[in-house]
Amino acid sequence: MRIILFSFFLVLLGCTTSKTTQNTKTTSGNPLFEGWYADPEVRVFNGKYWIFATYSAKYNQQVFFDAFSSNDLVTWTKHPNILDTSAVKWANRALWAPSVVKKQGKYYYFFGANDIQNDAEKGGIGVAVADQPAGPYRDYLDKPLVDKFHNGAQPIDQYVFEDTDGKFYLIYGGWRHCNIARLNETFTGFIPFSDGTVFKEITPEGYVEGAFMFVRNGKYYFMWSEGGWTGPDYSVAYAMSDSLQGPFKRIGKILQQDPKIATGAGHHSILQVPGKDAWYIVYHRRPLTETDGNSRQVCIEHLYFDDNGLIKPVVLTREGVQGIKTE
Repeated sequence: MRIILFSFFLVLLGCTTSKTTQNTKTTSGNPLFEGWYADPEVRVFNGKYWIFATYSAKYNQQVFFDAFSSNDLVTWTKHPNILDTSAVKWANRALWAPSVVKKQGKYYYFFGANDIQNDAEKGGIGVAVADQPAGPYRDYLDKPLVDKFHNGAQPIDQYVFEDTDGKFYLIYGGWRHCNIARLNETFTGFIPFSDGTVFKEITPEGYVEGAFMFVRNGKYYFMWSEGGWTGPDYSVAYAMSDSLQGPFKRIGKILQQDPKIATGAGHHSILQVPGKDAWYIVYHRRPLTETDGNSRQVCIEHLYFDDNGLIKPVVLTREGVQGIKTE
């Protein structure tokens, strides 16, 4: 009888210890969640953190998107298959790099599809819409929003930027060219700039893909990825300007591989916790044990600035970041 009671006590202790460990987790760890994902965009909607990402696999298997949400950056909930090719009739593969914004109670999901190589192929940058961040999303236009190469930029890797005046801009481009275009009020097209240009090229030195922009203390920070996405040298660089349209002069790299931690660190997004001077970078990287280009995981680190507003080099970690709520 004593042996039975003692065994029961050990089982109970084990369960209690496991539960306590789970409930007292204070850092996110890297990667943030299981699975191969890349090109993460982090947003805050309705007091919750959201990450939208590419499913990292062969192009013909990239036919859906998953999303992840969190209250504290530590524990993440998966929302599977929030958009797939069954809802976008013109898309059939290579669904890439989502960018999601909220406007007038609707969520607009911008994505790249089909990896088009010329203007004759069907595909480009599309838009889907939903009533909730987790979808389900439906095709908004029944056709791509951008389906041609303008200024040499492949229509991929789109980021939707909301300026301080509430205007929305599409910043995008692969093949070492980057464009900016002002979205109209309904996200069905574009409003030309004052010089009549619709797609204005803002490509800085070293740009390859993965455009991102944010504003801090009145300065526009333009960021992008350099190197080859399948290789160890994938990295993130940035520039600063007083204007949304630049010019943007490259300052230097702030995110790159650490041979002791991971390789291929790139294609990122930036998070500022609402109302706080707390900044983070969410990005993908490749474990040291992996050689497949598609073996990518989503990670997070702190982002720090010096007294002149320059971004300090990001330190790759396995621990990730401590929990922080949006309120």
